Amino acid sequence: MSAPAAAAASAVLDFDDILAEIGEFGRFQRRNYLLICLPVLFAAANSLSYVFTAGSPTYRCYVPECDKVEDADYGADWVSIAVPGSWSKRGQFTPSTCERYVANGSHFASASEPWSSWPLDQCSAANFTAETERCHQFVYGSSERTIVQQWGMHCQENLWKLAFVGTVHFAGLVVGTALSGYLADRYGRKYIFLFCIVFMALTGVAQALSWDYISFLVFALLNAVGTSGVYPLAFIIGVEMVGPRKREMSSIVLNYFYAVGEALLGLSVFLPDWRQLQLALSLPPLICVAYFWLVPESVRWLLARNRREQAGVIIRRAAKVNRRDISVELMASFKQQELEAETGNEADIEGGVDVQKDDKIWQAIKEVAGSPILMGRYAILLLIWAVNAIVYYGLSLNATSLSGNKYLNFALVCLVEIPGYSLAWLFLRRFGRRMALSGSLLLCSITCVASGFVTLAQGDWIPCHTGVESRHSWSCANWLVVTLFLVGKLGITSSFAVIYTFTAEMMPTVIRSGGVGVMSTFARFGAMLAPFVPLLASYYDPLPLLLFGSLSLVAGLFSLLLPETFNRKLPDTVEEAIALGK
Repeated sequence: MSAPAAAAASAVLDFDDILAEIGEFGRFQRRNYLLICLPVLFAAANSLSYVFTAGSPTYRCYVPECDKVEDADYGADWVSIAVPGSWSKRGQFTPSTCERYVANGSHFASASEPWSSWPLDQCSAANFTAETERCHQFVYGSSERTIVQQWGMHCQENLWKLAFVGTVHFAGLVVGTALSGYLADRYGRKYIFLFCIVFMALTGVAQALSWDYISFLVFALLNAVGTSGVYPLAFIIGVEMVGPRKREMSSIVLNYFYAVGEALLGLSVFLPDWRQLQLALSLPPLICVAYFWLVPESVRWLLARNRREQAGVIIRRAAKVNRRDISVELMASFKQQELEAETGNEADIEGGVDVQKDDKIWQAIKEVAGSPILMGRYAILLLIWAVNAIVYYGLSLNATSLSGNKYLNFALVCLVEIPGYSLAWLFLRRFGRRMALSGSLLLCSITCVASGFVTLAQGDWIPCHTGVESRHSWSCANWLVVTLFLVGKLGITSSFAVIYTFTAEMMPTVIRSGGVGVMSTFARFGAMLAPFVPLLASYYDPLPLLLFGSLSLVAGLFSLLLPETFNRKLPDTVEEAIALGK
């Protein structure tokens, strides 16, 4: 083949041009896209299941002098007399978890049956002293059953064990995200995607069958390793199977599935036992074993690996399902370049150069490291990813003003992400990637700072019911704080959605999955800092929100230095990635 002919064949093999011929998002892509979205539901639920399986239920001391043996009432009227606790501004009493007042000896001695419950009219302050004592029996506020009851991890001294489950979970996410990205670039998107799904399911079942706290931690770590690979690889497969005009749609809709998957945990109110909940989240993904025959490998990955004949089989099938005609010249070019690639590899081996599967990956990494332009861009991306994680998880942890049913609140906080993803979709299509990212971060910055100042001014706020002073006069300011918080959550959710698409479009194909994995891994380290940020409120009440706003502002300004990738061809090589900004 002559040089011009080879160049022409190479141009034909540009996958974006192929998609224009067979359809950017036809029936073939829609079916496979739905298939890769379904396991994301369960990955999202598994990623937060520890919130309920290792959560601390509502409980207080069992008071045998007043509680009924068969039907003890957590919120009985006399509880504040027998158990120490705290009163809220709204007059609601929250009892201590592991302490109770010591019974008055004289009253106790006068009881005809000392170990039977006293009549309710005798459960008065006179029956108890001001001294407290520890208890070992408890009354629960609901039917929820977690590992707290399973292995007796009550009281303050065991809270670190529950928190450590979250630490172990994040450690698994860090390991799994980096590992799955590298393996997917080397061995293919499809096989590592399927492995992560099955591994997530099996370790989730094992977690439900844990026999003690240590075994629960081990399986929680392994479950997080598997879970962490499902969403990023589904995202990569989705982006790589569609044309330039459909990329933002593929990433945003995938996030809808993730948000719904998180919100499904709110249904755990119907599965109060932690073992049943974990099994319900882990068994259904095993059906995805059938994806081995249903979901094809990424054509872009096959082309990057010079497996053009395999890519040609998938393209022919896609054209047939999409009812589109494909030129004979295009299919012939696959076979021709496959032969040329084999000949080139043989020549390399004869010349003493052993071309391995991962040579292209390491070569691309070296080229990226040697490019000041790409290193500068990727450093900015690392900063933005870390800020996204800190602010996103920090806002979630800081949402203490949302009171009521915790299952409903959890579902609503997750579902509010859907408008955030919709906002990202709108921004991506109207303003491009760079302005969508910067605008989302600046929106979060403005609302967080405003919420901080409103928090500071709550003491002087005008009452909701003018003309009537009451102890609830701060509620208008409180609702404004909640509203600003939700808008801030929308902004950072939108930013998270945009950064995935933006990052993938700036990475060359050969390291795209690994590159997104590195960014996501770095974000996990940022997420580990998020639980400590609310502690800053002890020094200055609005400081956490002001910090979130400041970080978002810095990240939003730095994002303006990145190149626009909207409607640009996905870079296959490092040279094409560098050329994005020119």
